[in-house]
Amino acid sequence: MIELKGVGKVYEDGFQALNNIDLAFENGKINVLIGPSGCGKTTTMKLLNRLVDYTDGEILLDGRNLKEIDPIELRRQMGYVIQNIGLFPHMTIYNNVAAVPKLLKWPKEKIKKSVMELLQLVNLDPDTYMNRFPSELSGGQQQRIGVIRALAADSSIILMDEPFSALDPISREQLQDELISLQSEINKTIIFVTHDMDEALKIADQIILMKNGHIIQKDSPNNIIANPADEFVKDFIGKKRLTPKQKLPSLDNFISKSFVSIQSDSSTAEAIKQMTAYKLTNIPVVTQDDMYLGSINLYGALDNQEETIENLVESDTYTIESTTETVEVINELNSINTTIPVVDGNGKLVGTLDPYQLLYEWRVTSEYECGEQ
Repeated sequence: MIELKGVGKVYEDGFQALNNIDLAFENGKINVLIGPSGCGKTTTMKLLNRLVDYTDGEILLDGRNLKEIDPIELRRQMGYVIQNIGLFPHMTIYNNVAAVPKLLKWPKEKIKKSVMELLQLVNLDPDTYMNRFPSELSGGQQQRIGVIRALAADSSIILMDEPFSALDPISREQLQDELISLQSEINKTIIFVTHDMDEALKIADQIILMKNGHIIQKDSPNNIIANPADEFVKDFIGKKRLTPKQKLPSLDNFISKSFVSIQSDSSTAEAIKQMTAYKLTNIPVVTQDDMYLGSINLYGALDNQEETIENLVESDTYTIESTTETVEVINELNSINTTIPVVDGNGKLVGTLDPYQLLYEWRVTSEYECGEQ
């Protein structure tokens, strides 16, 4: 846990960069510092690894005063990713990523294992990339190396100072997606500085919006959009983001509770009979207490009528949970052309979803939005 209590920063020329900041960064979450130039967001980040020292208040790291910790020891406990990446040009990718673990005197095998795993985490094949030099990589690939170098020492805290702002829009969006995916696996405490509200809304668990050295609002992305604290927050978010859009109904409106299924101890002949009667190409297979096991395909059953249902069931079929947001389901529907089983949080079959009905509703809603703009 990182806590700032009454923290202020006054530079030698008298400029007050921060004024009485009280702030707690959420553990295992992406905390985004955002605001206009000169608001104090970068200064706040630099206080955390003592690149800058505060003049008032105190900062606690797991209850320990930051000024009691040796700056070098502190920086080795925190990963740091910067805008211009800062890779060592004369060192291979392997040695760039391994730099801090080597300083910490990790065993060679442990270092190698860590580097290999981290490269794979950001979809860079170790055999292809570890012996290359930074100049042989694209900007997006270099920034991926910058991110995993910050993770290499297995630090619990990662500082990221506008890491994607110098990239082209496509690479930037890809890296934002990769950061979200990566965080779901590593659950680090990430403090991320940006000036881009779209980026903040996309990646943040907590947004800290600053102005003139003060925190104006600290909240989740949804709550900041729904309940901006004042006119400054509204203006910074932007009217387009605040304008309500026609929303799709909840997924429950599209789930059919009248569905056909078959129990796993039934015969294959019975499954064929049910699919034929109801004109289905697939039928869900459940246990006696309605737990979803998978589905059987009509043509597979016709070709293998001597097999049991348990041998024919396809357990890796696509399912959705009944609590999923409608828009999340739509993003997965492009390659799906059959009825989708819907399960509850325990895996019990509770209904089915017709993807064509959902896509039709989405298209109608999208046309409405375009017409209103």
